[in-house]
Amino acid sequence: MFCRYFCFFSLCLFLQTQRRCSLGRVSSLGGSDAASLPGFENLTMGYNKYLRPYFGGEPVQIAMSLDIASISSISETDMDYTATIYLRQRWTDPRLVFHGNKSFTLDARLVELLWVPDTYIVESKRSFLHDVTVGNRLIRLFSNGTILYALRITTTVACNMDLSKYPMDTQTCRLQLESWGYDENDVIFTWLRGNDSVHGIEKLRLSQYTVERYYTLISKSQQETGSYPRLILQFELRRNVLYFILETYVPSTLLVMLSWVSFWITLDSVPARTCIGVTTVLSMTTLMIGSRSSLSKTNCFIKAIDVYLGICFTFIFGALVEYAVAHYSSSQKRTAKTPQEGPANELTKEMEGINITSILSSSITSYKQQISFTGIEISSDNINCSDLTMKTHEKIKCLLRNKMYRIISYFTIQNPSNVDHYSKLLFPLFFMLVNVFYWAYYLYF
Repeated sequence: MFCRYFCFFSLCLFLQTQRRCSLGRVSSLGGSDAASLPGFENLTMGYNKYLRPYFGGEPVQIAMSLDIASISSISETDMDYTATIYLRQRWTDPRLVFHGNKSFTLDARLVELLWVPDTYIVESKRSFLHDVTVGNRLIRLFSNGTILYALRITTTVACNMDLSKYPMDTQTCRLQLESWGYDENDVIFTWLRGNDSVHGIEKLRLSQYTVERYYTLISKSQQETGSYPRLILQFELRRNVLYFILETYVPSTLLVMLSWVSFWITLDSVPARTCIGVTTVLSMTTLMIGSRSSLSKTNCFIKAIDVYLGICFTFIFGALVEYAVAHYSSSQKRTAKTPQEGPANELTKEMEGINITSILSSSITSYKQQISFTGIEISSDNINCSDLTMKTHEKIKCLLRNKMYRIISYFTIQNPSNVDHYSKLLFPLFFMLVNVFYWAYYLYF
């Protein structure tokens, strides 16, 4: 029993000795690592993260660069765009200078122990920092005290759009970076390499847009509390119009051409011509409603596509009205011929039951009445306005009546079939001219 306790006591003593030795080695290694890791001594000895570098002296130079990872959506309704960016900021903190020529990448959680710029995105509606699987941040420290601070951010930024030329428009959007609290006396923002500070935007493939060009600017934001430095990335987005040509412009043009088919159908085919006119008008109305429903909140704009659809609707409605005019003129011409033939037939029937004497007497009487009525009508249509016995107001009425008769005679359709004949030429000609002016204006002006 005594031997057993003695062996157990010896084993515990040996393990305790081994533990002390291992802890000693670990502490010595940890001490050497702490001595070799730059900035740790400064963080624990007099470093104040609440004071900027060169506090009370010259401003801090903040050099920035951007990588545009993606632009996921561009909304004309909300007038904004959503982009995922990699924002990199570089500045020099003399309190973190160490010997050597190495750089060290530190744990991103150490950013809470360092001073960092208070950069924010101007006109940002929503923004968040990615945190899968950890916070997407990078801290890299160089021997000369330079700090590289990188972030992965997804932000939704407002972009004022002019949709008057939609869908042949080009929109100019901005991504603006500004200091929130430090004015230009404390920090100075610069692009690291000018236009070359922005990468990835030229490789973007968007569904409706093409990035035409981009450039960087350095500006200042003058506010009530001071003048703050601002960096601007400005890029132009040109909309791809091919989709809208196939989706809207071609169908509306075909509907206009379909309405012209009625010009080759006779005036007597009332159901056929009416069906074509009403169908094309309803189809055009449906197309107009569908094109505006996609941009329901931007209906205050008179867009280029609305103008074209309005032109097409006008031509289609004009074709329907053309048939109404031609058909009405044709029916009026038929009714004008009918009364002239009616009295002759009645006169023939009456001649069968009466003698020659009564025929002569009645004919003379009717002839005298016809002459008297005709004289009255002629005199009423051609009143001599220069009669000295007429009063002044009667002369004015006479002149106005004669002018009205002349104007009405100008618009009187003598041959209704000529309406379709002229429409076959005039409707396509005017439609082509309007298209030339339309596309020239919206593409080149």
